[in-house]
Amino acid sequence: MTVRVYVGLGANLGDRGEALLHALKGMAALQGTRLLSVSSLYSSAPVDATGPDYLNAVAALDTEQAPQAFLQALQMLEQAAGRERPYRNAPRTLDLDILLWGDEHMHGVALTVPHPRMNERAFVLLPLQELDARLVSQEQLAAVADQRITVAQNAQWAASALHG
Repeated sequence: MTVRVYVGLGANLGDRGEALLHALKGMAALQGTRLLSVSSLYSSAPVDATGPDYLNAVAALDTEQAPQAFLQALQMLEQAAGRERPYRNAPRTLDLDILLWGDEHMHGVALTVPHPRMNERAFVLLPLQELDARLVSQEQLAAVADQRITVAQNAQWAASALHG
């Protein structure tokens, strides 16, 4: 069975844009998975963390994979990009978060969807709304309106990952 999945992408260390493009290509190459669309690229200040600004985006994918297998594949992409986890919210070369898994609600040790903090983060809500406005309310956006975030590049930034 195919399910629509939304994945948040972020990086604030190294060549951030290249890391996000590489992650998109990696996700598109996953067995039984098709990359459908990618939001614009956003620059945002860290939330509940320190370090340089992040580049963020959200990707919409269809996948036949099971949630845990998909999560493991994302974690392998993070590791390949040099992701380290020295402490909670540490700066990172790549961060991939499953935001939504169809209409499912899951509460596990390794995976909780909808993502438990997505409604607290403009860098998730703005790109998610760009991909599907039905998924984000004006009330949710108003709640994060004080967070610093700007469009760094329009949605064409990922064209090479989607079509190349």
